[in-house]
Amino acid sequence: MDSQKEALQRIISTLANKNDEIQNFIDTLNQTLRGVQENSSNILSELDEEFDSLYSILDDVKESMINSIKQEQARKSHELQNQLSQCNNALENSEELLEFATRSLDIKEPEDFSKAARQIKDRVTMASAFRLSLKPKVSDSMTHLMVDFSQERQMLQTLKFLPVPKAPEIDPVECLVADNSVTVAWRMPEEDNKIDHFILEYRKTNFDGLPRVKDERCWEIIDNIKGTEYTLSGLKFDSKYMNFRVRACNKAVAGEYSDPVTLETKALNFSLDNSSSHLNLKVEDTLVEWDPTGGKGQESKIKGKENKGRSGTPSPKRTSVGSRPPAVRGSRDRFTGESYTVLGDTAIESGQHYWEVKAQKDCKSYSVGVAYKTLGKFDQLGKTNTSWCIHVNNWLQNTFAAKHNNKVKALDVTVPEKIGVFCDFDGGQLSFYDANSKQLLYSFKTKFTQPVLPGFMVWCGGLSLSTGMQVPSAVRTLQKSENGMTGSASSLNNVTQ
Repeated sequence: MDSQKEALQRIISTLANKNDEIQNFIDTLNQTLRGVQENSSNILSELDEEFDSLYSILDDVKESMINSIKQEQARKSHELQNQLSQCNNALENSEELLEFATRSLDIKEPEDFSKAARQIKDRVTMASAFRLSLKPKVSDSMTHLMVDFSQERQMLQTLKFLPVPKAPEIDPVECLVADNSVTVAWRMPEEDNKIDHFILEYRKTNFDGLPRVKDERCWEIIDNIKGTEYTLSGLKFDSKYMNFRVRACNKAVAGEYSDPVTLETKALNFSLDNSSSHLNLKVEDTLVEWDPTGGKGQESKIKGKENKGRSGTPSPKRTSVGSRPPAVRGSRDRFTGESYTVLGDTAIESGQHYWEVKAQKDCKSYSVGVAYKTLGKFDQLGKTNTSWCIHVNNWLQNTFAAKHNNKVKALDVTVPEKIGVFCDFDGGQLSFYDANSKQLLYSFKTKFTQPVLPGFMVWCGGLSLSTGMQVPSAVRTLQKSENGMTGSASSLNNVTQ
């Protein structure tokens, strides 16, 4: 019976996953159908605009040519009209002179005839008819303004759609996820020397497999990539996966998207648990600060209200401190006294994890480490067998030490600006590093028998937290050589709880 139930449960799980996969594919098809309709409408509008632009250019060219022809016609007409007017005037004067000369032949008196002859000679010498060019200044030819658009017509007949680059192919084997960076590599299915650049798009998701149409995150765009790989660095891995797709572009148009690729970007993400922190700590998601007024007056007010109306169950809320919003506290007395502690809100039960902590410059005392959930409300980190930490004290005298089970090991290294914490739950190892140089500060070897929570203690100052980080490659390399290293810290190592 039990085995049949287990088998049926597996079948149900398989069917549910398959149904989810089919539904996602249906959403993709519907989105693609809408995209085809919308993009076709856009392309038709663009086609109309392109042809309207061509028509407009042709109309402008035609108008310009017409104006050129009319101007040439006017110029030649003006020249010929001027020449015609001159000729008419010359002809009129010549005919008048001819008539005068003809009449002069009838003069009988020699003296009068001689006078007339001299006048005719002088007028002939000055006559415009003998100074006229009898060749037209311009011809009637207009062949220099003729056109032949046969080549242009052939060119217009060859108009076609733009050559679109083929979709690139992302090579998952060549892609690399390391050190909170992702390198994506791709190739073209065939050589295309007209490609100008590539566009890479990515988005975070918590779903494996093909990108989901209804995924709540938008695609981020990296444009103008000249090569066939790109590295995104400095990422916060606050999702399990990232989707990637790429498209090639020539000078005119972008091609189809590649098939999307999903890469795993899993890392530990947690916030500080402000519902169970000490009253003197002001806690936000990744920031904790000492607040000397936080516990004064408020604890007495809270206790007074509790005593006044105690019903066996403590009130689930307490007044916030400073700018911290009201929060439901898991236990209003989770940490008290001098245990100025706040824990992470996510338990570590397996695997290797890494996070970083940076102290404010004026922070007088703080601790960074891990603890079991059973850490007592008066317990300070490192003073019990349920917590491990390194402690920095800048008050009165400067000390830097590793602490566990109330045992202290002084560390002869400089306190770094930022501390990296590496927790290998299954391997029973907790190591601290200079987050910048990756120098090992100290390492605990133990056997964790319960889930652990990141733990932080602050007095007079504050700490900021960075999560969503992969274990750095340098730390992984150091871990290989560190295994088995105990040295002078043996008094704090190899403790089984």
